[in-house]
Amino acid sequence: MSNQQLTELEPLMPTYNRFPIAIAKGKESFVWDSNGKRYLDYTSGIAVCNLGHVPDEVKEKVELQLNDLWHCSNLYHIPQQKKLAALLVEKSCCDQVFFCSSGAEANEAAIKLARKYSQTIKQQKAFEIVTFSRSFHGRTLAALSATAQDKIKTGFAPFIDGFRYLPYNDFESIDQLQNGKTCAVLLELVQGEGGVIPADQEWIEKLAATCKKEGILLMADEIQTGIGRTGTFFAYEQYGIEPDVITLAKGLGSGFPIGAVLAKAEAAKAFDPGSHGSTFGGNPLAAAAGIATLEAIEQYEVLKTAQENGKYLKDRLEALQDKYSCHIQSVRGKGLLLGLVTTSDAVNIVNQAREKQVLILTAGQNVVRILPPLTTDRSEIDMFISVMEEIFANLEA
Repeated sequence: MSNQQLTELEPLMPTYNRFPIAIAKGKESFVWDSNGKRYLDYTSGIAVCNLGHVPDEVKEKVELQLNDLWHCSNLYHIPQQKKLAALLVEKSCCDQVFFCSSGAEANEAAIKLARKYSQTIKQQKAFEIVTFSRSFHGRTLAALSATAQDKIKTGFAPFIDGFRYLPYNDFESIDQLQNGKTCAVLLELVQGEGGVIPADQEWIEKLAATCKKEGILLMADEIQTGIGRTGTFFAYEQYGIEPDVITLAKGLGSGFPIGAVLAKAEAAKAFDPGSHGSTFGGNPLAAAAGIATLEAIEQYEVLKTAQENGKYLKDRLEALQDKYSCHIQSVRGKGLLLGLVTTSDAVNIVNQAREKQVLILTAGQNVVRILPPLTTDRSEIDMFISVMEEIFANLEA
């Protein structure tokens, strides 16, 4: 390659198929591109900006923290981190928290915790972790090994041993959980990237009961479903179960990079000093954003609003399905994590919506993924439905 060709290369590696706009500003449910055009953002930064863009309550507390301390090592006590951990414990069935910087890191930590718990606490040789078809757990090598989607694995072999994939929502698969090597199950209660597919209630109940009976850790990947996305703070609450381990990220910091692993005391004791770490995990700035996010959700009854508006949005989408049944097969999901299963290419619908100044996502070839801020209101939902109505009317014509 010549020097001229080298200089013409884009400075960023082409790991994303980026949409042809540059987002310059955001506030609440809207973003503006570099040309000043406004868009209704029903992606929420892929379920990150649960309080909308630049929420005042988070902004104020982050600005205060910016004046004091941005980062310090986890070799020292970090009061903000301890407070955020206490808030998460209070809201969950877990007892202790480890902080990291992303969802993939959270799942990596959970994988390590499960194996170390099995081998050092239970004194067993079990190391295998069961995940499920269409799952997505991240893009680091262990998280990718845990993911049961071939389309994102090409070119990265060999993968890490110790993962086994079973069919999702399949009762017979539960009978195959324990094979003498299984130490944990890792699953999403609503599969996001896999097509917005909720777990079946009876299947989850049987899965949880079997894990408890067989001494297998039940680990819930709540990276996309957590922090109120499905209408409750955690999605597992709607299923009447208690995971042993929960992974979080995305909505936890309102856009500031932070992830977390929550665990019950028995599993958490596998992590002793030196067993795991994270340079940036839970630093003062990210932890301050997390505290402000959780406090705002509580103070402004965001979960109640999300439940009500999630039902309203789903009802409106189902009315669209009734009207355009040739193009919309089903509406699925929970809360404000919804999928529109279509007979058309989902990318085409996403592109048409963007041209009409509405941002949505895909979740596979024929599923449109809809992720409004939890703070969206009915006038915005009506605006969104109006655009979708136009798109499907054009398809019908």
